[in-house]
Amino acid sequence: MLAVVGRFDQAPLLVVFEVTQACDLACRHCRASARPERHPEELSTQEAFALLEQIRAFGDPLLIFTGGDPLKRPDLFALLSRSVTLGLRTAVTPSATPLLTAEALDGFLRCGVTTVALSLDGPDAATHDAFRGVAGSFQRTLWALDYARRIGLATQVNTTVGRHNLEGLRSIARLVGQTGAGLWSVFFLAPIGRGQACEDLSAQQYEQVFALLAEIAQTAAYAVKTTEAQHYRRFLAQRGAPAGRAVAGAVRRPEAINAGKGFLFVSHTGEVYPSGFLPIAAGNVRRDSLVHLYRDSPLFRELRDPSRLRGKCGRCEYRRLCGGSRARAWALTGDYLESDPRCVWEPRGGPGGGG
Repeated sequence: MLAVVGRFDQAPLLVVFEVTQACDLACRHCRASARPERHPEELSTQEAFALLEQIRAFGDPLLIFTGGDPLKRPDLFALLSRSVTLGLRTAVTPSATPLLTAEALDGFLRCGVTTVALSLDGPDAATHDAFRGVAGSFQRTLWALDYARRIGLATQVNTTVGRHNLEGLRSIARLVGQTGAGLWSVFFLAPIGRGQACEDLSAQQYEQVFALLAEIAQTAAYAVKTTEAQHYRRFLAQRGAPAGRAVAGAVRRPEAINAGKGFLFVSHTGEVYPSGFLPIAAGNVRRDSLVHLYRDSPLFRELRDPSRLRGKCGRCEYRRLCGGSRARAWALTGDYLESDPRCVWEPRGGPGGGG
């Protein structure tokens, strides 16, 4: 069954498959606390093939191969090829290490990958490399984005925003434009893994970044979206959802994509999570049906029910349009149904509001 826009009870719009946690970077914010060595209990090639079949049973969600660094798996290109052959829209997020070569990028193109997403976390090498933990990552990222553009491979730039790069966001946005990327995806910190030691923005600073992103989206040649900042949709709605490419269609969809709601994450060992930033497992693909877990597990059903939200998120008139970051609520309060602590908005109406 295909996913219906605005309704996520039957199928997700986005599936993320963490093929490995191994990575040669040492990023300060890493949700996976990645390490160089692969985990001995990673899904095997055949188990991963079976998982791809289950994902295809949902219809045609966008499938993102992530890590760690997916290039640490020697069977990555076989997995990508199988995904594309099955008819899945397939993207990959490699790390900017010596494994990311011209040959690798050429291989992504041959496999039929739709998009390669690379991280750019500073406007210069000093900021970016300090955040990523390896010298030379900034230059390799820019090189890879340029090479991908030259061979005709679509690209996306991911940026994790925090106090380390707050003042450089406008400069990063200019760099994104220079790379020719089609999308700038701005990640807001969910303090799990190594991210617990990072300096997150205040709720007021989130609003400042939202204003900047909305401004940039009006003139940029690329689209702008956010991750773990569901309240950006509330911000846009309050300002009349300006035209341009800000979160294309975001406020026209009556329900927000959120953890377990249009989104699911499968770990390198087969654990099924509502989000990579909300590491509470509903089950494991080695013993459970992925489709059943998404549609019917108590965890996923609870997360899709806005009436279960607590605190001001539960009272908010934007609770369907936004819903708050369930991952951040869990990380900071211990309760994934509590209010998002990084939202300044004080609800005006009762729980029946629709946004």
